[in-house]
Amino acid sequence: MAGEMPTGGISVIVVNWNRRALLEACLRSLEGQTRRPSEVIVVDNGSSDGSPEWLSAVTFPFLLRLIRNRENRGFCAANNQGIAQAQGEFVALLNNDAEAEPAWLEALREAFDFAPDIGMAASKVLVWEDPRVIDKTGHLIWLDGQNRGRGSGELDQGQFEDVEEVLWPDGCAAMYRKSMLDEIGGFDEDLFAYADDAELGLRARIAGWRCLYMPHAVVRHHRGATLGRQATRRLVLIERNRVLLAAKLFPGSLLWKNPGYYLARLMAGVWAGLRGTGEAGQFPGLTGKIRLALALLRGDLQALAMLPRTWSKRSQIDRIRKLTPKEVETLLLRHQIPLRTLSERVAIPR
Repeated sequence: MAGEMPTGGISVIVVNWNRRALLEACLRSLEGQTRRPSEVIVVDNGSSDGSPEWLSAVTFPFLLRLIRNRENRGFCAANNQGIAQAQGEFVALLNNDAEAEPAWLEALREAFDFAPDIGMAASKVLVWEDPRVIDKTGHLIWLDGQNRGRGSGELDQGQFEDVEEVLWPDGCAAMYRKSMLDEIGGFDEDLFAYADDAELGLRARIAGWRCLYMPHAVVRHHRGATLGRQATRRLVLIERNRVLLAAKLFPGSLLWKNPGYYLARLMAGVWAGLRGTGEAGQFPGLTGKIRLALALLRGDLQALAMLPRTWSKRSQIDRIRKLTPKEVETLLLRHQIPLRTLSERVAIPR
């Protein structure tokens, strides 16, 4: 289905890699939206499960465009491909392992009518396997660069039912003003995956854009479907990218404190692990703890090798800066996650 892009049109980008069944459920959830997308762009990262062939044969009641990569280029590069081709005034991201409730797009779109400096909108993301449990309602951050979903692991008991400003949206289910992305750029492809939405979100905040959480924009997300709950690769990327995020975007007043915040998080994590809670509790026994420690070490070593390139990007941030370093520090402190919450709750429950 082709046609002229309407004013206020919404482009939805879905990145896929070998998840045909999940992808179909994801796209079917877009069929029933109360505000239909103007186009859906699926970026396939070299799937070998027949996903591209299925997409080429199926029809939907919206314009479906397929970008087919020969290899897995990662979440960041694939989304940037979709953003570059998106024709809508607004760009929504939806993970292929997420399913949107009917009012999702309409609710997210309403966020941008509140003020012209709203550049991002965050969804209420619930756990697919148990929708009583919150996955994320926007993001919080610990001041060593580790970020975590707001409300992650809590029972949804109406505590997040207000439209309110949050730090940034989770890239699993988010909407961005296209003009903002054109101004500040897309995802940092050096990150590949994990903390990518945090880097983009904080960069947008530094450029003066804000984010609203829209409680009626609901999606259900399969937790850990991408790399798995105990995938070492996931841990390496998370640790590596939290260092790169801080090195690129944190004000100097927080950077020199970073080792102290990191040490505090490690000690809290060790204590939680000894009691079988938190992320460390997901890796039982001595062998599990060694795997976890080695993953963190590999992440830090990889970050060290990438630091010169990342550090050189700091000068580029000044070109888009609207917030002073002091204002950035205040923003992060206002949205800081309590250390106990960070250490004792898991990002991906069993």
